[in-house]
Amino acid sequence: MAAEEQRTDVDKALLGHATYRSLGEQVLSPGEERFEKARRTTGLWLAPLLAVAFALIPFDLAPRQHALAAILLGVVVMWVTEPVPIPIGGLIGVGAIVVFGVAPATDALKPFGSSTVFTFIGAFILAQAMLKHGVARRFAFFILSLPGIGKSTVRVIIAFGVITCLLSAFVSNTATVAMLLPTALGLLAVIAKMLQKRGMVAQNFDPLRLRVGAALVLMLAYGASVGGLLTPVGSPPNLIGRGLIEEATGERISFAQWMATALPLCAIMFVILAVVLLLLNKPEIRRIEGVEEYVAAERAELGPMSRAEKNTLLAFGVTVVLWIFPGIIALFAGTESALYDIVSGRLNEGVVAVLGASLLFLLPTQWGKREFTLRWSDAARIDWGTIVLFGTGIIFGSLLESTGLAETIGASASNALGLSSVFTITAFAVALAILVSETTSNTAAAAVVVPIIIPIAMAAGVDPFVPALAATFAASFGFMLPVSTPQNAIAYGSGCVSITTMIRSGASFDLLGGLLLLVGLPLMVTVTGIGG
Repeated sequence: MAAEEQRTDVDKALLGHATYRSLGEQVLSPGEERFEKARRTTGLWLAPLLAVAFALIPFDLAPRQHALAAILLGVVVMWVTEPVPIPIGGLIGVGAIVVFGVAPATDALKPFGSSTVFTFIGAFILAQAMLKHGVARRFAFFILSLPGIGKSTVRVIIAFGVITCLLSAFVSNTATVAMLLPTALGLLAVIAKMLQKRGMVAQNFDPLRLRVGAALVLMLAYGASVGGLLTPVGSPPNLIGRGLIEEATGERISFAQWMATALPLCAIMFVILAVVLLLLNKPEIRRIEGVEEYVAAERAELGPMSRAEKNTLLAFGVTVVLWIFPGIIALFAGTESALYDIVSGRLNEGVVAVLGASLLFLLPTQWGKREFTLRWSDAARIDWGTIVLFGTGIIFGSLLESTGLAETIGASASNALGLSSVFTITAFAVALAILVSETTSNTAAAAVVVPIIIPIAMAAGVDPFVPALAATFAASFGFMLPVSTPQNAIAYGSGCVSITTMIRSGASFDLLGGLLLLVGLPLMVTVTGIGG
């Protein structure tokens, strides 16, 4: 009886998770508990110590840049070691920015109103409805019922990655991950229950700490970044980088040229991603035996769709169509057409997300009782911590650009390294773009790094096309921290990926993906003749 009382409710754990959990809220082995205690305790003294020490060293930096660098160093240490909840670490940094005069409060907090923040809010509310009403579970069983897919956790993870890559080539990376995450969590619930039923985990196990869950959710986040490189409209850094390159070189990059160059690189990158994630987060179970019978029985038990499910799908469908529509216009009319400018400007990603979420409070389930698809109490349970976290990341990215710190770092490193060839400048471009994108959004990374690389190449007498394109691609990297990209933040917000898991997996993929860009991009530019 005691064992039954302690049996984990998988659905409740996945639906009511918290991004940051204290040690007492997790099921840890003695070794894991010792590591977590040491990591979090270290951060309490290491973060302020490094920040103060950096501030006291007499670097040749403008005062605002020096203070920002010191504060950002301390915040990154807090994000990595978690002495306080990660969102609180970001808020401490924002407070320090104002207190130490890096920027006035109004200017510092202004980027928090970014449309990306509203995309999070709307997408999280839609995801909450999909989880609450079982739509995600229904989707999960549909995917598991596809021939061959549901027999292996590896196939499930790879299938999700392929779907994510293809969607994110035309739909925002953030929107793609937001729309697929509920299905991923539904799949994780199915797998977790199988493990529980077979006695392969403890009765009181923590489904948020399963390696299969980490691999699945990270595949969504990282797969969206890889797929976003496939087309010029796949990710904001692509449009920013392409515009800057065309302006500097006078060479126009067509949609087809971009895809021909990116497709082989993305295909190889996806294979590397799958290998890295499955090696570092090896699923607890590989073959899922008897899944066809299990899935068939569960789908039969689900029965016909309820009114709440239909309403959720309607709201979700409207949101997805409006998210996709600007990409469709770009395919037929081009990104420089007046029609594309009007449509993409008015169907802003964040505005579409909150309008789609609002439908959940307008579509009734029981009109007589004035009951609607979602209650505000449901929406209040979304992961506001992730929204705060990414908002603070946007603030730091904006300040890196406005204070000139990113440009100072790039120019200083270039001078110190004495860059003079295409290879060395491209290597520097890739490394700098990945480094900057780790602590800011990928959009900010492209806006900051590409303008640094182009004059460096020109000053060295080198054609800036390859280094600048490499920087554009690498700006969509940054896989180590939740603040690096919106999709990373969503993955972390799922509760399935610890910060240490994200850093370990992300660092490996940063390194291997960066090397692929360094070697493969110049080759593909030669083959396709892009920019020539």
